[in-house]
Amino acid sequence: MSRNVLIKPIITEKMSKDAELNNRYGFIVDRNANKVEIKKAVKAMYNVEVTGVNTMNYAGKARRRNTKSAILSGRTSAFKKAVVFVADGDAIDFFADL
Repeated sequence: MSRNVLIKPIITEKMSKDAELNNRYGFIVDRNANKVEIKKAVKAMYNVEVTGVNTMNYAGKARRRNTKSAILSGRTSAFKKAVVFVADGDAIDFFADL
């Protein structure tokens, strides 16, 4: 692989509960990655059997901030999120390396 497909895992209360109950894990992924590349990257990195991948593209949002000297405007970053379904009996432990 010439690029890093998986950027970072999504570790929130909602995704942690989803992982425990439904074996689904969330990742922020490269915007140009497809489902097959994401599946191969998760399988290679975490040594689990991936049964499915759902992806979502999020657009950056406009933000404004008022300061004493000026009104600053900008955008948040756009990103792609992947929800990975793992086979029963397999699990991903994000905190194993700590």
